[in-house]
Amino acid sequence: PMSSEFEIHQPSPILIVISGPSGVGKDTVVQRMKERGLPFHFVVTATTREMRPNETNGKDYWFVSKDEFARMIEENELIEYAVVYGDYKGIPKWEVRDALASGKDVVMRIDVQGAETVRKLVPEALLIFITCESEAELERRLRERKTETATSLSLRIATARKELQRIEAFDYVIVNQDFHLDDTVDKVRAIILAEHLRVQQRKVTL
Repeated sequence: PMSSEFEIHQPSPILIVISGPSGVGKDTVVQRMKERGLPFHFVVTATTREMRPNETNGKDYWFVSKDEFARMIEENELIEYAVVYGDYKGIPKWEVRDALASGKDVVMRIDVQGAETVRKLVPEALLIFITCESEAELERRLRERKTETATSLSLRIATARKELQRIEAFDYVIVNQDFHLDDTVDKVRAIILAEHLRVQQRKVTL
């Protein structure tokens, strides 16, 4: 008789990290995945900044006090955290655990340094590096944002250049070309699908 191995091949939920240098359009990619109603749980980040009028707690962010955030850091309840413009942002472990337990793939968008932290904590995470055609293109996109002063812009460009060199820490790389957003999203989907078809599944424990 044939082995029944084949029947019990249940795909395990995967933790997917979408990362890459500043300016390559990571947020836009994740936003498009949400718009297209893809069947993933998108991680909600905890932050100490004030809630804006159009935001919902638990949907846009988990809004917590600085004391609560400090407790989360001390009790090791965050996958990773960073200080962003004087406010703290971090990813609560329970947020990811609950989603994985429900059988859903979990998508989180974090910076390159954060992605490497996740790799250490969750070696089985799937790391996707989003980039653009060239360093020159990256610089152009950062300049076009016009959200920076001249000094902070040159700092951001220098950081992005450094981040481009961290690609070895990732599993896949996708070039997010201008005006080809859906193509990028399709590639992300294809990677996740292929990962679910692997014989050796990624067993994510957290």
